[in-house]
Amino acid sequence: MNESERAAFHLDFERALAFATRLHATQPRKGTDIPYISHLIGVAGLVLENGGDRDQAIAALLHDAIEDRGDDYPGGVPALRRDLEAEFGSTVLRIVEGCSDAEAVAHLSSSDRKERYVAHLEEAPAEVLLVSCADKLHNARAIVADLRVMGPALFERFNVGRDGTLRYYESLAEVFERRGPEHLAKELRRTVETMKTLAG
Repeated sequence: MNESERAAFHLDFERALAFATRLHATQPRKGTDIPYISHLIGVAGLVLENGGDRDQAIAALLHDAIEDRGDDYPGGVPALRRDLEAEFGSTVLRIVEGCSDAEAVAHLSSSDRKERYVAHLEEAPAEVLLVSCADKLHNARAIVADLRVMGPALFERFNVGRDGTLRYYESLAEVFERRGPEHLAKELRRTVETMKTLAG
């Protein structure tokens, strides 16, 4: 990346960060008072540290936009999709859609949506796998950190409970180990094994 490309990337990233901050302004991390933007920044950092490009880094900041904030967006999900594509391009929109599991199947239970998302990863392109794996790794690390403090009571936060959460992360680790990205998949596997140990 030359100097002009770096400058353009920084401008685009700054716009995406501002967009994500506005979009998730009132949203905390589940069961905490931590601003949700901390998760999005963490995922974007993992993406950039593992070879992600401009579109993947921006999609990392916006990966929960449709799933978490689409219904509250002026004009709803269709308007949010249009604005994401207009502001950041069709590739970013495609990656964000590839990281979303709830919008099209809201009638399904949490466990069914999770199963559907894992199955979707079996066919997802590499650009989606990198952002998704970074997302799941960041979430898994947060669960492990909270387990060290709260113990298994932590799983009361999750609709699928302890067993459903552990099954989900085990399934994710298996898919990413097969499909990549290799380094993040290995780190996710290590984190999931720690999660299982701490869960008892």
